[in-house]
Amino acid sequence: MPRVSIKTKNDLPSELQPLWDKMTTYGAFENQAGVMAQRPPIFKHMWSLLVDLADEAMLSKRHLELALVTVSLLNKCDYCVAHHAPKLAVQGVSEEGVERLLDYKDHPELDAVDRLVVEYSIAVTSNWNKTRDEIFARLREHFSEAQVVELTWRIALCGAFNRFNDILQLDVEQGIPHREAAE
Repeated sequence: MPRVSIKTKNDLPSELQPLWDKMTTYGAFENQAGVMAQRPPIFKHMWSLLVDLADEAMLSKRHLELALVTVSLLNKCDYCVAHHAPKLAVQGVSEEGVERLLDYKDHPELDAVDRLVVEYSIAVTSNWNKTRDEIFARLREHFSEAQVVELTWRIALCGAFNRFNDILQLDVEQGIPHREAAE
C-alpha cells in the first residue's frame, strides 16, 4: 500500500489533464503519476519530459528499455521491472534473458551494442565516479553526443524513479503482471 494517497486525472488542474491522457499512452503508470500529482509541478515536468523524449525517439526502444531494466534490476525496483521488462520483451529479450541481464558479457540475446548499453547503465548507476574514458570512446562509435547525453540522463532518472517508487511503496497497477527484481 502506498505511503501517500494516489490522485487521479480529475484531481489535477484542468490544464494538466491533457498531459495525464498523454501519459497513459506511455504505459500504465497511473499509480506513479497519481503520486506525482500530489505536486502538480512534479507531475507536469516529469511527464512532459518523458512524453517529449518518447515522441522524439532519439534512442532506440531496445536500448532505452535495456538501460531502464538494467538500472531497475540493480536497484531492485519491482515497480519498474514489472513495467519495463514486458517492453523489453517486445524488443526481443526473453523473460529468461531479462532475468540474467546483469550477466551481460556473454548474454546470448544481446549484441555488442546491447552489451555496451548494459555495461554503461551499470557504470552510471554503480560506478559513476570510477568510469574511465574508454567506455565513452566505445559509446561514440555507436551513439551521437546527444544520444549519450539522453542515455545518461535516462539512466540517472530511472535511478531516481526507482527510489521514488520504492520509498513511497507504489503498488504495480492492476493488469500489469507483478515481477520481482531479481536478488
